[in-house]
Amino acid sequence: MRAAMAEAIVGDDVFGEDETINTLQAETALLLGKQAGLFVPSGTMGNQLAIKAQTQPGNELICEADSHIRYYEAGGAAFNSMVQLYPLHGERGSLTPQQVESAIQPDDVHSAPTALITLENTHNRAGGTILPLENILGIREVATRYNLAMHLDGARLMNAVVASDVDAKTWSEPFDSVSICFSKGLGAPVGSVLCGSVEMIKKAHRYRKIFGGGMRQAGIIAAGALYALHHHVADLKIDHDRAQLLALALSGYAVVKLDPTQVQTNIVIFGMEPGHMAAEDVEKKLFDQGVLILALGPQMLRLVTHRDLTDSDMDRALDAFRKVFA
Repeated sequence: MRAAMAEAIVGDDVFGEDETINTLQAETALLLGKQAGLFVPSGTMGNQLAIKAQTQPGNELICEADSHIRYYEAGGAAFNSMVQLYPLHGERGSLTPQQVESAIQPDDVHSAPTALITLENTHNRAGGTILPLENILGIREVATRYNLAMHLDGARLMNAVVASDVDAKTWSEPFDSVSICFSKGLGAPVGSVLCGSVEMIKKAHRYRKIFGGGMRQAGIIAAGALYALHHHVADLKIDHDRAQLLALALSGYAVVKLDPTQVQTNIVIFGMEPGHMAAEDVEKKLFDQGVLILALGPQMLRLVTHRDLTDSDMDRALDAFRKVFA
């Protein structure tokens, strides 16, 4: 990947002249079954551009309560697009068509008009869960009935593809826009692509410039993303298998709350039984053993497997669990 980045053909992307970026945008759009793509520095910018291009100030956006758009984007929907969120609590990150339809605002002067429905697949805070395709298709039917747009935060979409054997185009088809991230499991250092119709991407391109996301010879980073797309997708299964290994090990400790059957991809989220260590204490103890883990709350923690791990690293992690949890 580093070699591909060093050798990348570049041009001025602000003028659409960077050949490597143009190739990445075209290949990603083709992968997702969309007309056009736009390279952006981050998944957050991809999501924010999708919101900006498909809403008006004063609109409302329906999302899952623990979604990245609500939880980790610094209030960007309100700040950038002046829309409010209608968060719904899903079952492990997944909303039902009935939930979504009940949240759509009536055509009433007192209400913020619903304009956009956003889903996240796989769902980060739900533990890397894959949204049921039948739920997505049902929500699409609701969106069509009410003339609403749909956006997919597909930062980890390729994890869903590999784990489900459902191709990226099928997952993306119900959505008007899809963002996909290359700096998660695919292992590139930076970058995402937002895909959609030519008209929507044209709007998003203008907003990218306004948001400060216009880049010049950025083919050097797009080359890393392109390399990941060509070479790293199949390897995601290794991450998934290793996450299962960690989940099975953790579930064997009495102080840990975890059902390993719920681990579907590369994220393992687990809790601590009441009366035992707080999450921050676990985070510190494992750090001292050379294992990086993230506390998500007072009793909740997250582990993520990735392509830089080795079998030896996995053995070290399992040994650290024994020292901390046994």
